Amino acid sequence: MTEMKKIQEIIDKKNIGPKDTLYHTNRSALNSKGKATGKMRVLALKEDNIARYEYICPECGKYGYGESEFKRPLFTKCQHCGYKISVPKMKQQFKKEMKAANAKD
Repeated sequence: MTEMKKIQEIIDKKNIGPKDTLYHTNRSALNSKGKATGKMRVLALKEDNIARYEYICPECGKYGYGESEFKRPLFTKCQHCGYKISVPKMKQQFKKEMKAANAKD
C-alpha cells in the first residue's frame, strides 16, 4: 500500500488548524464484502469549500487523490478500478452497523 501524505502536506504548507476547516476525517473504507481493507482521508477548508480526499481503494488497494465541491455524504470512484468509495455521516454509519450486528443475533 502507498502512504497517504498529500493532505498532510497541504495542512503543513498552509499551517491549517481546526478552526480553518469545514470537515476533516480519516476513516476506514469498506470493500464490497463489508471488510475494512482501505482508507479514506478528507479535508474541506472554509476558505474555498473544496473537499480534498485521498484514499487507498478497498477493492484494488491502489492510491488515489481528488478534489470536488464539499457536500455530505461524500462519494468518489476509484481512479483505477471504478469502485464507489463513500464516507457516510457517522450517525448513519453507526445505525447501519448496529442494525447489522442485531441481525446476526
